[in-house]
Amino acid sequence: MENGRMERMESMEPISAHYTTAYPEIHPDSGYESRETADSQAKTPPAPTYDEELVHKTILVGDSGVGKTSLLVQFDQGKFIPGSFSATVGIGFTNKVVTVDDVKVKLQIWDTAGQERFRSVTHAYYRDAHALLLLYDITSKTSFDNIRAWLTEIHEYAQSDVVIMLLGNKADMSSDRAIRREEGERLAREHSVPFMETSAKTGVNVELAFTAVSKELKHRAVQHPNQPKFHIHEYIEAQKEKSGCCSYF
Repeated sequence: MENGRMERMESMEPISAHYTTAYPEIHPDSGYESRETADSQAKTPPAPTYDEELVHKTILVGDSGVGKTSLLVQFDQGKFIPGSFSATVGIGFTNKVVTVDDVKVKLQIWDTAGQERFRSVTHAYYRDAHALLLLYDITSKTSFDNIRAWLTEIHEYAQSDVVIMLLGNKADMSSDRAIRREEGERLAREHSVPFMETSAKTGVNVELAFTAVSKELKHRAVQHPNQPKFHIHEYIEAQKEKSGCCSYF
């Protein structure tokens, strides 16, 4: 990081991912067109295509200890590292490519520190964020109560059109639950943001959360009046119906 101001926590295994997808050079077909075809194309503008070189800055935010680093490691490496991470110091990030609708969506995912002393640093990263995943711990009432304060900061510092998703993490710890799923759903409705419960330990809904955000970012980047609008809430509900009763939503 610049001038050593940002550091990744030393106890965390390195998070590494690289853009490995090679994009072939595409050559348009050559040949003559009929006047009728040319006229038709002139009248109807072609649907925009998604630029796979776009990089979407995605930030994990929430109180310290809610599992932001564990969630990122689970999504990036597909594993849960037993034991507790030391609190993240400053900010670290990893790159990840998510395939949605047959295109590659590049995410640059930032893992932020939740402690108050790093809050001003986190604010600086809100400004050019495309998506924010806001986490609380379902076993911690304090982390849930602080969500409104986090949302206030997001609305103050982030772009008005930033994608926001609320996640109740540690859903595998049902015996220690302090926040009912219905409370998370009600808070999400109040702020008009999508919601689901996740488990960084079991991986439940982790990939779905990032996939849903990636689909939303992709559709926003390719807006065309003749194409149906993507609704992230409806997508999540559809996935809920597919998964039945065994996932945490």
